[in-house]
Amino acid sequence: MEIRRNFSRIGLILQIDQYINTNTTMSEYLLGINQKELERLQFQHKVWAEVTNDFWDRINIQKGWKCLDAGAGPGFASKNLLERVGEEGEVTLVEPSAMYLKYFDGQMKEKASANSNRTPNNYHLLNGTVETVDLPENHYDFIFVRWVIAFVDEPEIFLQRLLKALKPKGIIAIQDYYYEGLSLYPRGGAFEGVADAVRQYYYSVGGNPYVTGEIPAWFRKHDIDLIDYTPTARSGDNNSDLILWAETFLIPHLQIMADRGIVSQVECDAMIADWWMHRKNPDARFFAPILVSVGGRKP
Repeated sequence: MEIRRNFSRIGLILQIDQYINTNTTMSEYLLGINQKELERLQFQHKVWAEVTNDFWDRINIQKGWKCLDAGAGPGFASKNLLERVGEEGEVTLVEPSAMYLKYFDGQMKEKASANSNRTPNNYHLLNGTVETVDLPENHYDFIFVRWVIAFVDEPEIFLQRLLKALKPKGIIAIQDYYYEGLSLYPRGGAFEGVADAVRQYYYSVGGNPYVTGEIPAWFRKHDIDLIDYTPTARSGDNNSDLILWAETFLIPHLQIMADRGIVSQVECDAMIADWWMHRKNPDARFFAPILVSVGGRKP
């Protein structure tokens, strides 16, 4: 599998300097905008697809719905939304990276060409952020926000802009972390400090690793009915995609945290060494941070 070749142990260590696009500041996007990150996002979408699909099933997305994917990245979720809403529905992608939007547009055109069909006209690309693009008011049946709101400078204002674009009775669905739970078993090694380091990494660029804890209060303040609040805790062994997904983030970014002074180089090296010790242990388990699915309905 391509993702396994790109994120092998040696490749990860050698490619750290290439992993973050030096033209993208960490405040613009903590994880960078480049081909490596696109591949990581694709793998991440696959690893968490079941959780997202279960969330969408509970919401009961309908054919014909008008949807907005806010912070869509390369559009992996948007593609799945298009399948759910059908030709009579529509999906709008809001994304600041022209590279990611071009990728999505190319994928859609390639799919249409392979099927000898015309390119679908029920998706729209908006190059910018929720704060900068013009969104129609009371337009969307469904707004999806995944792994975005934790990095927004003013998340409540960000949320208000989305709510204005939501139709009455429309649903907003947010997935992000409540950053607890990240750990390895057996416990007791240097990896014990990684969760706190990642939280500080978020805070260093104005992010909030506990943002999902605040969303119900914001919903209540803005008269949004909370219809779903589901935390998901997952674990995987050394053969799981879940542990490989964690590896694609943690190994390169622990070194970046050291470079930025969030952890010392000694701490970084010890955390990475502890990770590889666990990866050699057939009885080791990885526990992912808690992912929270939050749904709200506009009156």
